[in-house]
Amino acid sequence: MKQNEAVVNSLEKLGGVATLGQINQETMKIKECVWKTKTPFASIRRIVQLDKNIYKIKPGLYGLVKYKSENESKGILVENSKNKDSFEIIEFNHCYYQGLIVTIGNLKGLNTFIPNQDRNKLFVDKKLGELRTLDKLPEYSYSKLVHRSSTVDVIWFNNRNMPHSLFEIEHSTDIQNSLLKFDDLQDFYTRMVIVADINRKKDYENKIKYSAFKDLIINNRVRFLDYEALNKQYENLIQQQQFEFLL
Repeated sequence: MKQNEAVVNSLEKLGGVATLGQINQETMKIKECVWKTKTPFASIRRIVQLDKNIYKIKPGLYGLVKYKSENESKGILVENSKNKDSFEIIEFNHCYYQGLIVTIGNLKGLNTFIPNQDRNKLFVDKKLGELRTLDKLPEYSYSKLVHRSSTVDVIWFNNRNMPHSLFEIEHSTDIQNSLLKFDDLQDFYTRMVIVADINRKKDYENKIKYSAFKDLIINNRVRFLDYEALNKQYENLIQQQQFEFLL
């Protein structure tokens, strides 16, 4: 089987839409395809970018052209200048990056939680509620603080059910609201991350300098993670799953 055929077949098996990480995993299972290269994942990346049967939905997410209408009916849309501010695109992007963060947490062996109001929203073709490992937010502190964290977009918990990392995805909403939430939760020994497009980093840097957030900046409590860097970390973790032993 030719390499491009293997990639297309993998996307077909995955339902016509998948992340590059998922495509890598599925394609490597095809024994009939031989990769005479030390970098098969680079070859797969090139194929999804060039094959006429495949279209790019967003960085790291691809679909089969023949499934494009079906994908769009599910809310899996290609962003353009006309629809970038639409509710559908904003919702799709938010859920997509939630799904990436939850999946990374799961691969790291952490417990994961997303707010109950998001549990029926889709990450590609799977409900976010099916990805998270915790259906209920652990009662890790005073009820007031637990309630305050209940709307954080994604939380990773360690094996003692204490918060390991808090993630707020800021695609279009005011970053200041997330910083206020983090400020209220700063007494916990946990990482706090704003996830957004790289174009919003300047806005983040301006907002966190407000005097109300002086403790957050003095103690270096919050970090900014852009979408591209998040996607690369997701793909790297997926690729590591191919190894039987990791150092």
